[in-house]
Amino acid sequence: MFRSIRIDAVLIQAVIAGALSFAHLHDLAEAAGQSGWKAWAYPVSVDLLLVAAWRRLRGARRDRSAWTWFVIALVASLGANVATAGLLDLANVPAWLRILVAGWPALAFLGGTLLVHQPTEPTPTPAPAPATAADVVPVVDRPDVADEGPEIAPAEPVPALPEAPTPASVPVVPPALVDHARKVATEHRTRTGTDIDTATLRARLGIPEDLAGAIVAQLA
Repeated sequence: MFRSIRIDAVLIQAVIAGALSFAHLHDLAEAAGQSGWKAWAYPVSVDLLLVAAWRRLRGARRDRSAWTWFVIALVASLGANVATAGLLDLANVPAWLRILVAGWPALAFLGGTLLVHQPTEPTPTPAPAPATAADVVPVVDRPDVADEGPEIAPAEPVPALPEAPTPASVPVVPPALVDHARKVATEHRTRTGTDIDTATLRARLGIPEDLAGAIVAQLA
């Protein structure tokens, strides 16, 4: 168990600095008329307010209230350390310093309460990714019902000839639908080992038979 404990120089430095700052705050509070346990409570109050404001700043850098209380606690800590360095006669503390030390508990309580109950910044919701052409299946008009015009009977019967496809009879296939059909055909070939036929493609996409045939011809 003792082998897993590592001595960190930064941690040791933080403990030493915290102990010295704690002692300076205690000495200043005691010199300002706060004796007994009250003098020991002042360093805890200052350091806890400083830590609470710093934790608040880690979650919201633009929080002006957190910056305000962080600066107040930092000034109180630095001021106590500087005052006990011989610049202030601790045997004859001025009245204004006694007033500041006596009023610090109320100020620290107010700051701690505001930092705890202040709402945090909401987490921004990521914007939805824009839809691509492959994700959108175009709606194709289904020519199930054709316009019926007047029937004209031929004057005399003519032999039936195979009708050649005209440009008007070839359906126009949107490129996005062809891409989608190519994915369906690739999945069908991977699953069955055979190319997809017109009937299967028509059933999978729900499109007319002539449109499915035109797509199969382009995929061939």
